[in-house]
Amino acid sequence: MDDPFDAILIVGFGGPEKREDIVPFLENVLRGRNVPRERMLEVAAHYERFDGISPINQQVRDLIDVLRTELDTNDVHLPIYWGNRNWHPMLPDTMQQMADAGVKRALALVLSAYSSYSSCRQYREDIERAQSRVGESAPTVEKIRAFYNHPGFVGAAAENLDAALEHFTPDELTDVHVAYTAHSLPTAMADACDYVSQLSETCRLVSEEVGIDADRWRLVYQSRSGRPSDPWLEPDICDHLSQLSQRGIRNVVVMPVGFLSDHIEVLYDLDDEARRTCVELGMKMVRASTVGTHPRFVSALRELISERLRPSTQRIAVGHFEAAPDECPLDCCPAPPRAPHRPRVAGSS
Repeated sequence: MDDPFDAILIVGFGGPEKREDIVPFLENVLRGRNVPRERMLEVAAHYERFDGISPINQQVRDLIDVLRTELDTNDVHLPIYWGNRNWHPMLPDTMQQMADAGVKRALALVLSAYSSYSSCRQYREDIERAQSRVGESAPTVEKIRAFYNHPGFVGAAAENLDAALEHFTPDELTDVHVAYTAHSLPTAMADACDYVSQLSETCRLVSEEVGIDADRWRLVYQSRSGRPSDPWLEPDICDHLSQLSQRGIRNVVVMPVGFLSDHIEVLYDLDDEARRTCVELGMKMVRASTVGTHPRFVSALRELISERLRPSTQRIAVGHFEAAPDECPLDCCPAPPRAPHRPRVAGSS
């Protein structure tokens, strides 16, 4: 039987790759939003600390390389295309490239494991806008399901957490705490989707696989970008670290389970700000790696692709919840009311 898809589309957030890219990139991120220019330049300074190079694009290239090998090894020979929301390669350009190549039906891998407006529906809207730009020749695009509870994703995260725990002595391990981090969202947006419940389930599954008791981990948040007066998901990672210190805990693993790669939000918010907080508090902090190109994660992506190529394939999931549906419900992850807010720093969830 012929495959129901004739291409794979990787959909990412995008990021600047030189200093000259920073402001145009942020202008793309903030298009249509009432954000003061001085705030944008404040965020630009974060990128300037890294010479204007966001690692996210190279991380996507690396992922595509290992995914290509994984697919070829398992007799999946579909071409892989890549388009971003906010920086080159831009999604409309990639959509045109696919149309010119005769692609009729593509399977989209959005680089986020969880469901929310900003990590799922907004990407689907981006795809629809790119299709509209291209016109009638644009391919049909279907999105791979949310994979927060796929055993390969959970297993890769668990192995990375295990590796981080090896940096502690046996005595230190007796009080080590795991702080799982994810991008904060406005509470109104979070209340309208399964973001928090999915993240909590991933944290529980990873903790159980590694043997971390429920009282030794917590889901916390980073990269809040809203007005101080607006309620967002809490606690912030740095506030949580202070609370742990007050309880006498001196050893912590910070694990960005809400992200797939070590992009600037991870590097700045955790490796810089959170680590500085730990130094001030006299705490030992080890930051666990994101799943990145971990072999178990790459195999999971191949399985997620293969299950859509063979519709009779069982959808694999572990834990308390079933596998997410192939098609998002019409009322899934609604868009929040527009309000002025501070920009995200970088990267998809």
